[in-house]
Amino acid sequence: MYAVEPVRAEALYRDHEWGQLRFRPARAEDAEACAPLIFASGVREFGFFLGEPADACIEFLAFAFTSKFGRFSYRRHRVAVAGDDQVAAVLAAHDGRLTWLDDPHVALTLLLFFGLRRTVRMLLRGLVLESELPSPKTSQTLIAHCATRETMRGTGVFSALFTNALHAGSMDGDGGRQMVLDVLVSNTRAYDLYRRLGFVELPRRSQVSPRLPRELESVRMGFVGRR
Repeated sequence: MYAVEPVRAEALYRDHEWGQLRFRPARAEDAEACAPLIFASGVREFGFFLGEPADACIEFLAFAFTSKFGRFSYRRHRVAVAGDDQVAAVLAAHDGRLTWLDDPHVALTLLLFFGLRRTVRMLLRGLVLESELPSPKTSQTLIAHCATRETMRGTGVFSALFTNALHAGSMDGDGGRQMVLDVLVSNTRAYDLYRRLGFVELPRRSQVSPRLPRELESVRMGFVGRR
């Protein structure tokens, strides 16, 4: 995630007013465009969890994206589409009331794509990672897979997508539900962006697992709205 450059962001919003930036729910056919962005949103996390080269990780994410179910499904994602009809940015919203089958579905998807031996190792690493990046509570909506196409970073595209998703009700941040997200401690640019979008750091509830690489230490943030 990258900091917004005010002048360029203003230009982008003018383009949006002329219809050059559109927002919509993701579609299965967006898999090829969204998979690299989803991977870019958590290169270190996916590298640790899957333990595979980047190309293999992206192929898996594209495979999982086309499913109607699970945390990688196109149904969980919303995209910003630029004037060239290319996906410019993506985010996912995971309603904690609907995620109880996510882990079994991920296990099945991994098994189908990677086979039994590699899947077992991935699931063991996944348990370690989940200690740092827990699933949302039933009262929460977890925002994840936040990424922007490289050529459009720093232009305010993601901020526009987030605002659109919020107003469209895609993230259900009202009615007493809490909207949360996770960001690596080392990713100060993303942290600063999320602060500008209205997120604040939440108290840490447990120690970092000794089995987790230090570079994966994360902060959970909660949405309080822009001030």
